[in-house]
Amino acid sequence: MASAPPFIVAVDGPAGAGKSTVSRALAHRLGFALVDTGAIYRTVALAATRQGIAYDDDSALAHLLPTLQIRFAARGDQNSVYLHGWNGDEDVSAAIRTPEISTAASAVSARPVVRDGLLELQRRLALASPGGAVLEGRDIGTVVFPDAQAKFFLTATSRQRAERRHRELLAQGQTTTLEQVLAQQRQRDRNDSERDVAPLRAAPDAVILDSTDLGLEAVVSRMVAEIARRQSERGP
Repeated sequence: MASAPPFIVAVDGPAGAGKSTVSRALAHRLGFALVDTGAIYRTVALAATRQGIAYDDDSALAHLLPTLQIRFAARGDQNSVYLHGWNGDEDVSAAIRTPEISTAASAVSARPVVRDGLLELQRRLALASPGGAVLEGRDIGTVVFPDAQAKFFLTATSRQRAERRHRELLAQGQTTTLEQVLAQQRQRDRNDSERDVAPLRAAPDAVILDSTDLGLEAVVSRMVAEIARRQSERGP
């Protein structure tokens, strides 16, 4: 008898909603693999920036994508991102989280050539985990895995999301103001929700979780309970 396919959990939502933190904790609790699709797009943006490729140059981006070798590795409670280059694997976890690369990632992710080119990679990374995988991004439940067994849309107020992101940047040693972060976030929200290809939106069958007044443990516990219910319905 063929084994059941991996249990796929989709976690979507806008920037600063806490998707990365929640998804890490959720994957750890479930013993699932974690696929940070946002980090994949950020790494593409970083590579394009380093090579001087314009974010709307579809031809150059199409040539860039097959050359990229991206992998994830769990280090403690962090999910590090590595980009293979001429001198081996480089940990780009911090480099892809700067405000500049965040804006660039929003631009390249709007290009159909990029989204199409990375679709198979995202699916392959998730399905390679025999137990299951948690994928976080902006179009997981609507495009990447529309048949995911569990879908969540994590959100929070704009101010709360900006405050979280501001604290992260300060912890990384970056100098910026809350108002700058808020303005960049609002621009990215517009870009993500108004793009023609795979716009940011909740899947019709997603469970919507507002994390504005909820701590990490409360959000993860609600997700785990919902996943357990669906796993029991699915059967062995």
